[in-house]
Amino acid sequence: MMRFFSIFFLSILLFTVSNTAHAADSDAAALFYKMRERLNYVKDYVADVRMKIDVSFMRIPTVQGKLYYKAPDKLKLERNGGIAILPKKNINLTLSNLVPAGNTTVIDAGYDIIDNQKVHIIKVVPEQEQNDIVLTKIWIDEAHLLALRTETTTRDNGTIKMDLRFGKYADVALPDKVIFYIDVKEYKLPKGVTMDYDGNESIAGAQPAKGSKARKGKIQIEYLSYIINKGIPDEIFAEKAK
Repeated sequence: MMRFFSIFFLSILLFTVSNTAHAADSDAAALFYKMRERLNYVKDYVADVRMKIDVSFMRIPTVQGKLYYKAPDKLKLERNGGIAILPKKNINLTLSNLVPAGNTTVIDAGYDIIDNQKVHIIKVVPEQEQNDIVLTKIWIDEAHLLALRTETTTRDNGTIKMDLRFGKYADVALPDKVIFYIDVKEYKLPKGVTMDYDGNESIAGAQPAKGSKARKGKIQIEYLSYIINKGIPDEIFAEKAK
């Protein structure tokens, strides 16, 4: 009889835990889809930016210019004194490109603290193969539906970690500042950024030699101002013939 009751109560406990976990994942999924819907509001923008690339084996001056974005994946950096195209295969400089689209499986991963603020952590797995994303981990400010940190694992390009800080444009989920943490061995920095900036300043070093140890790097982008959803023609992103 005691064995029967032990099995009965264990079954009840497992059922309760399972349903609690399912409810938590359902709440996490609702949170994710609400946050992703906010990202869909911005169809294009032109931003005045200041970009700093910090890689230990390169000497790279700060880049200033305009960053053009058009959903879903068009990007172009027009720097002062020249133009650099940012191809799709290089580092994604927008949150929308690092968040899985389509149907997903969302897992509640608990809570954390970022800058003295409690954030909800979720893990998002695409249900079907899309782009290069395998898994995205997101730290969300629930009150404002903003992603304050992401960690995206990709099939071919390693893991991209990103911290975001919001201010003037938080109402449309556009950051004032973004910091990317990268494995330089895994990524190609945009050619227009890693090569010469003017006739007098060359940048020492290029991509690490094949088989070399991975070296960490950081890209910091400050968004000084935005012009949002005014329409950008596709021709803006066309690479000019050399």
